[in-house]
Amino acid sequence: MLRYVSRTYLNILVISALLLILLGGIYIYSGYNITSLSFCEDCDNKPKPKMKDVTTKDGSHNGSWMIGELKMQNGLNYPQPSTQQGRTDVNSVTNWNAPLVWEGTFDPVVIDAIYKRMDPRIAAVVFAVGKYTRFLKGFLETGEKYFLVDFRVTYYIFTDNEAQVPKIALGKGRKISVVNVPSASRWQDVVLGRMKWAAITIDKQIRHEADYLFMMDIDSVFHNRFGAESLSRLSAVLHRGYYKNTNRDAFPYERRRESKAYIPTGEGDYYYTAAVWGGFLEDMYKLVRYCYDQSEVDAKNKIEAVWQEESHLNKYLLYNKPTKVLSPEYLWSDYDQQPSDIKVIRISQLVKNYAEVRPNGGQ
Repeated sequence: MLRYVSRTYLNILVISALLLILLGGIYIYSGYNITSLSFCEDCDNKPKPKMKDVTTKDGSHNGSWMIGELKMQNGLNYPQPSTQQGRTDVNSVTNWNAPLVWEGTFDPVVIDAIYKRMDPRIAAVVFAVGKYTRFLKGFLETGEKYFLVDFRVTYYIFTDNEAQVPKIALGKGRKISVVNVPSASRWQDVVLGRMKWAAITIDKQIRHEADYLFMMDIDSVFHNRFGAESLSRLSAVLHRGYYKNTNRDAFPYERRRESKAYIPTGEGDYYYTAAVWGGFLEDMYKLVRYCYDQSEVDAKNKIEAVWQEESHLNKYLLYNKPTKVLSPEYLWSDYDQQPSDIKVIRISQLVKNYAEVRPNGGQ
């Protein structure tokens, strides 16, 4: 009888130990940060940037920054949100449950109030090389009216002609930082060079001065608010030409296996533009560096992705999902009419003579 009890007790101990191991494994798994998951071998080969302690005792910034709690001041008046009413003409969530942002899917008063309490520093990186300096004035003046108004913003202007950077009246906490870069003989080299010079400057300068970063095309102007609803770890913008009824196999992905930007037929979520994209500084640095490194590998193999860094951007975002997808409101074009589902155009690319403004005549 005693032997039976001892054996039973031993079995109970073994089973308990196994349960503890199993439950411990479940606990570890359930605590894993899903936003850090990656399915891209090329992306995972790069070392992960280290995050530092971000605030000092007095609450000031100390190099890096992390998102705070979604707190809002007392007494803010705004309409009660509804669980039954909203946009029904468009989809407002991706199939990986990230927000897909359209006018009418957020309250600008609420979301700006939340992020203003966090007081993030925002970098807007633009390249104005060669004749593209002519677009600086319009971009900056309209940016001061509509781009993250009342937030701390630094416009990082990469240019080969600093004398052409206009003097613009800037709001409180907003400034311009000029970064000198060499000229280029091909527009494709300007595009690919953006990733190189942006990666270098982020590493040496911008990461000490900003918490969020946007890469934006200079040949654009703002028309309406571009606010805190655009902020996330990684925000990508749907390309206006392919957001409605285009089959994924018709997306202009890189289809040549020889390129590091290759995406096989039958794969793809959306087609994203490289004219506007943004996110946390370190997440953006990882993506910018990825596009640069992959284009360098292509160059060594004597191939250039069909749409330069945009092709590498789409490859990365297919296997490393953005945490927020912005509708084409966040980059429209003056070439196209405004359809009914685009309730507001926030920023739009200008009509221009590519043969005249591009260094190699647009070829």
